[in-house]
Amino acid sequence: MPLLDQLERLFGRFALANLALYLVIGQVFVLFARMLQLVPVENLVYAPVLVLEGEWWRLLTFMFVVPVPQSLLGFVFAAFGWYLFYMMGSALENYWGAFRFNLYLFISYALTLVLSFVTPGALVTNLFILGSVFLAFAYLNPDFELVLFFVLPVKIKWLALLAWAWNVVLFIRGDLADRLQIAASVGSFFLFFLADMIRSLRQGQRNLTRRSERAAEQDKPRHVCYVCGKTDRTHPNLDFRYCSKCAGDQCYCPEHIKNHAHVVAADDSKPA
Repeated sequence: MPLLDQLERLFGRFALANLALYLVIGQVFVLFARMLQLVPVENLVYAPVLVLEGEWWRLLTFMFVVPVPQSLLGFVFAAFGWYLFYMMGSALENYWGAFRFNLYLFISYALTLVLSFVTPGALVTNLFILGSVFLAFAYLNPDFELVLFFVLPVKIKWLALLAWAWNVVLFIRGDLADRLQIAASVGSFFLFFLADMIRSLRQGQRNLTRRSERAAEQDKPRHVCYVCGKTDRTHPNLDFRYCSKCAGDQCYCPEHIKNHAHVVAADDSKPA
C-alpha cells in the first residue's frame, strides 16, 4: 500500500507500541475503580451531546469502559476476552508494525466519533471498535484455532463469520446509532483489506476458469471416428485406429477403418 508506506515514513515515529496491552491495562484499572466505587461510570461513558457540553475527556475514557462482571464466571470470561484482545492485537502489531496497527484502530475510533454526531444523544460503545481487531486477525489467520469453553477447538474463521452475521443482523434490526457504529468500526477493515479481497476474488475466478478448462480438456475424447463421429467416450469398447493413407492422421472406428474415402491434403492433386 503506497499511501500507508508514505504515512508511515511521515508519522511512524509517533506510533505507540504495545497499544493493545495499554488498552487492556486501562480497562482492568477502570473496572476495579468502578467496583471500588472510586469512579462512577456516568463520568466515563461517551455521547456527543456530553462532549458538546465541555466534558471532552469522554472522548478517551469510553474506550476503557467494560461491563462489570456479575459472577466469578463473568470474571473468567472477562479475563479470557482481555487475553484474546491482547493476543490478537499483539499479533497484528507484529505483522503490520506498531504504526499500521495504531492506524487501524485509530480509523475505527475516529470514524466512530465523527459518525456519532449524527445521533448526538446516543451512548457510544467501544465494542465494535475493539471487535474490528478480531475481524482483522481472523482474516489474516483464518485457520487459527480457539478452544471454546476450554474444551471445543474451533477455527477462528467460523467465529468471524458469526461476528459478521451478527453485525449484519444488528445493522438491519438496530437503530441508526447502532448502524453508524457498525459502519464506522468496519470502515478500517475494508480500508485495509478490500483491495486484497478483490485481488483474491479475481484470482479465485481465474483459478476456477483454469480448473474448468482442465476439466473440459480431460472430458474431451481421445479418439473420434472421422466418418460417424463415434468416440472412445461414447463407445469405450471399440478399437479405434488411424489411417496411414489419410492426410491429417485421421481416426476411424472398426466399421469405417477399411470403408472410407481417404482424406487428402488441400494441395494434393491425386485422387483418393
